[in-house]
Amino acid sequence: MRFPDQAPVRPQKKQELQERIEKLGIDLDEVEATYVRASGPGGQKINKTSSAVVLRYAPLGIVVKWSRERSRALNQFLALRELVDEIEIRISPQTSKRLQQQRRIHARKTKRHKPRSETPPS
Repeated sequence: MRFPDQAPVRPQKKQELQERIEKLGIDLDEVEATYVRASGPGGQKINKTSSAVVLRYAPLGIVVKWSRERSRALNQFLALRELVDEIEIRISPQTSKRLQQQRRIHARKTKRHKPRSETPPS
C-alpha cells in the first residue's frame, strides 16, 4: 500500500502520521488495502463508487474498515490513521495517546457515576 498523499488533509497531519509510522516501524507493504462500496447517505454517488476502505495488517491480524467520508482518498487516510492507532495500542500501550485518552474518559465517567451510599433516606 502507498501512503495516501492525495488525501485532502493538512500537510501537518500527513507528516505526523508518517512520523508515527516510521517510529513504530510499520512497513506499508504489509498493509493490504481493498475498496468496497459504502452504505448510508450519499445517494447515487455512494451507490456507484467503491469509496469505503478496508485495511488489513497481517502481522498482527488487524482489520480496519472506514467509510465515513465520500472521498476514497480521505477514507484511506483516516483508515490508515485508525490502523496505526490500533497497532500502537498493541505494540506499546504505555505510549499510546488514544489509550490514554480512553482511560481519562473512563475515569471521568466512573467518577461522575459513583454509587450512592447505602444509608436509607430519613
